[in-house]
Amino acid sequence: MKSFRLFAALAALGVAAMTHATTPVLIIHGGSGVVRRDMTPAKEKAVRAAMTKALLDGYAQLKAGKPALDAVTTAITVLEDDSNFNAGKGSVFTHDGKNEMDAAIMDGDTLRAGSVAAVHRVKNPILLARAVMEHSSHVMLVGDGAEAFAKEQGITLVDPSYFRTEERWQQLQKALKEDAAKQPHADLETAKHFGTVGAVALDSDGHLAAGTSTGGMNDKRWGRVGDSPIIGAGTYANAQCAVSGTGWGEFYIRTVAAHEICMKVSMLNEPIQRAAAEVINQEIPSMGGNGGAIALDSDGHIAMPFNTDGMYRGWIGADGVPHVAIYDDEPDPSNQTPAPATSSAQD
Repeated sequence: MKSFRLFAALAALGVAAMTHATTPVLIIHGGSGVVRRDMTPAKEKAVRAAMTKALLDGYAQLKAGKPALDAVTTAITVLEDDSNFNAGKGSVFTHDGKNEMDAAIMDGDTLRAGSVAAVHRVKNPILLARAVMEHSSHVMLVGDGAEAFAKEQGITLVDPSYFRTEERWQQLQKALKEDAAKQPHADLETAKHFGTVGAVALDSDGHLAAGTSTGGMNDKRWGRVGDSPIIGAGTYANAQCAVSGTGWGEFYIRTVAAHEICMKVSMLNEPIQRAAAEVINQEIPSMGGNGGAIALDSDGHIAMPFNTDGMYRGWIGADGVPHVAIYDDEPDPSNQTPAPATSSAQD
């Protein structure tokens, strides 16, 4: 009787303990803007294998009782180390022939966040973003200062040649020729503004986290920074929602896309699939942008909207089985998305 009264008192105060652990969930993306005709069978096989590994390695952290931050960091590190993705090893080149990388991570439980931008020698930018969050009083560090902090923290630095891949170099050469001829970039790969990797996770304590890493835009100039390292634009997490975006960063910054999705969920009580679809498939395209996102709520509901031909995406949950999809005609949990509202009014 005393135990029951104690539980009832705690419940009345809104602090009763959960009766069971939350089922962990991990979602990842490897960028949107995928064009079917540009995908060779060998590349598709390699991409699916890398994403499967990222899901399994990240989910192993969750199954071991580790926090969502660990799952996000682990999954993104796998993708950063794979040259098929525009992050880390596979980063695109700037107009000046350099690799310039950005990353961010956010803990939904505490609203702590860390990000880095315009780094050239950091092997895994997501690890540096997490170090900024956990071992500094700042949120964002950039350029040489970020790399000086990386050295202090023991984060692995590499020679810039580590990031060079022939595929990315040829993409830059094509873009430079088109620049010289004052021609628009002829294909999506050359004009790539979709190249990003990201992860969102829900751990067994019901806490959410989000992270994003990118090599930026091919042929970018003037130290351009996109949405990925900007908290609220390409990366955001709170107690109810976690989002990582991939797309034309300028539009994600202007709409504060990741934060807006989470505000629709946490403040307007919209289902996460509807909230994500409204921002990604309505608001951003209405302004001229495009792309996609992965989103997860505290009940484990998944959203993966995109408005391009494809998006590298994967998820793993209660069944412990990694699921990977690429094209828009492949089934995923977003196929169960309720129709987006035609206005911002609540249902």
